[in-house]
Amino acid sequence: MDVRVINELVQQQSAFVERLSAEVGQVIVGQKAMIDRILIGLLTGGHVLLEGVPGLAKTLTVKTLADALAMRFQRIQFTPDLLPADIVGTVIYNQAKSEFVSKKGPIFANLVLADEINRAPAKVQSALLEAMQERQVTVGDTTHPLPNPFFVMATQNPIEQEGTYALPEAQLDRFMLMIKVGYPSKEDERLIMDRMTSGLAVKATPVATPENITEARSVLSQIYIDEKIRDYIVNIVHATRDPKAYGLGELADLIEYGASPRASIYLNMAARAHAFLRRRGYVTPEDIKAIGVDVLRHRVIVTYEAEAEEMTSEHIVRKLFERIEVP
Repeated sequence: MDVRVINELVQQQSAFVERLSAEVGQVIVGQKAMIDRILIGLLTGGHVLLEGVPGLAKTLTVKTLADALAMRFQRIQFTPDLLPADIVGTVIYNQAKSEFVSKKGPIFANLVLADEINRAPAKVQSALLEAMQERQVTVGDTTHPLPNPFFVMATQNPIEQEGTYALPEAQLDRFMLMIKVGYPSKEDERLIMDRMTSGLAVKATPVATPENITEARSVLSQIYIDEKIRDYIVNIVHATRDPKAYGLGELADLIEYGASPRASIYLNMAARAHAFLRRRGYVTPEDIKAIGVDVLRHRVIVTYEAEAEEMTSEHIVRKLFERIEVP
């Protein structure tokens, strides 16, 4: 398809995104980068993990998005005593009918907020894996498909905090993006304080529908991504596994495990969504750079040496982007 045709298609389909951003902005002050990344997750069907200290409006942002999209929303508060059945549901015996029936859990929603996900132990995390990857849940011996669209947004407090467990690598890999949420600016904080103490409840009204998201997804797959840019994505991901091959020998002892093939797939999809949000029908290297750190920061596992030198996976990923040749 001609790039001009795709451009026009993107212009038409992305109009609802502006309405959505404006509506979310009525409730959430600032945090533009976070909202942008969440929209990329929604548009591509990729799950998103938000990390930040408590009180940065992570939960409020997800709830506001669900309101603005008229989606079914469920919030699951993760605690150390949570059980897998509390998420996916269980089988109960119906005495009147003398049969076992499935009681569905809160995972059966369009937008699921897994709040403080790293406060629950590993057996609970594993209950989410099937839902996130296969878009289905097995309760007893019956498999139930999840609603479409289905999107998990998890929040976690930084690992150093009291009562938190590190998420298993297999689960981290299921998240398309990991977004670090920072403190608001001084001006934004003043606005937040004024708005939250005014006594007026601000709530988003529906300005788009789940169908808009589904239609936008069909356009995303048509966004043009050049061969050279595809190679660039693969080079970046491969450099996390074999830095020496890319003249980055100094990073070899700092990386325990590189990114999996999921990283290349997600980087491609996220770059298309980033272009879509900028109302473009083609991907540029700048799209890859803009979204690359969020796709890779939780997929590159660092060694003890790196930790000793206080080198985080984010530092390593940024170094890769600085050094690998841009098409």
